[in-house]
Amino acid sequence: MAQLLDGAGKLGWVLLTAALRFVFMILNNCVAIPSYCLYLLLLQPLRIWDSTVFWHVEGIMFKWLLNMVSSWGWIAGYTVTEWGDDVRPISEEEAMVIVNHQSTGDVCTLMMCLQDKGTVVQKMMWLMDHVQVRDPQLPWNHNHLDKYYHSRDRKWIVLFPEGGFLRKRRETSQLFAKKRSLPHLTHVTLPRLGATHVILKTLSAQLENGSGDGKRLICNKRRGLQWVIDVTIAYPKARPMDIQTWIFGYRPPTVTHVHYRMYPIKEVPVEEQALTDWLYQRFVEKEELLTHFYDTGSFPTPEGHTVAGSRQMTLDPVWLCIIQSFAFASGYMWYSVLQYLYCCLF
Repeated sequence: MAQLLDGAGKLGWVLLTAALRFVFMILNNCVAIPSYCLYLLLLQPLRIWDSTVFWHVEGIMFKWLLNMVSSWGWIAGYTVTEWGDDVRPISEEEAMVIVNHQSTGDVCTLMMCLQDKGTVVQKMMWLMDHVQVRDPQLPWNHNHLDKYYHSRDRKWIVLFPEGGFLRKRRETSQLFAKKRSLPHLTHVTLPRLGATHVILKTLSAQLENGSGDGKRLICNKRRGLQWVIDVTIAYPKARPMDIQTWIFGYRPPTVTHVHYRMYPIKEVPVEEQALTDWLYQRFVEKEELLTHFYDTGSFPTPEGHTVAGSRQMTLDPVWLCIIQSFAFASGYMWYSVLQYLYCCLF
């Protein structure tokens, strides 16, 4: 009987905290997102006068929004440990980031672990699944990059080349691999080439042959993409974290592991077949990394090292409180302004 009561008490506590978290996040969104939009509306004259300053300010506020989302998981004990290459020194250089995709929690994980990477978050562009999986969308991607990437001073572009969640694509990917005599993958799926190819051709200064002959294109007085960053996300016991978990916090404190590997753009081919082979090889390596992680609880030791180094990513609680306070103060201010205008007009 005592055991039953103890279980009921724990369940009640989980339900209570989940309800309180849900209410807080609803309020958080109701004040933060409208305030963000209204600030941008107020700053439209600045956009006309000096678009560079406008997008810089927009990037700062966008980073604050993502910091709030990161805090939802952080206060529930959902943290990130980073492995592999240190990407912080190249945070101001242009890079394409390719990530394995297991669940909606992948995006939240990236929002958290990129917070301490300089201005990456405020100068980042996301390319989501629905705009990269079909050929008719590829010209749209090219035009979108041409129009918005450079004009808004973006630096990193993030995409999930698998084009969908692991659980949804694994079976079809394995059937495709079997027909084409490609590697059988369990923890990742074979990536789709389309969006990656368009990004490299549009944003890279490298010529399409990718032969390393020393020739380069000059594009908008920028150096173009300098790096491809291969990010591998691993969840303990291969149990992905979804957005519902971040919102309600019903899972015990969990450490998500993120592995980085950097490739200079000159090592990445742009010709279609060569790029396909290169991208497939990256996901075969991801499979090996994840297999090792699920077997041992850590990523393998890099060549030339005796120990696999890792770094715990943390958020500053004082800064989180400042941002949240600013969001709620802004929400109250805009509510008062709009209420005053409404009373004046009606």
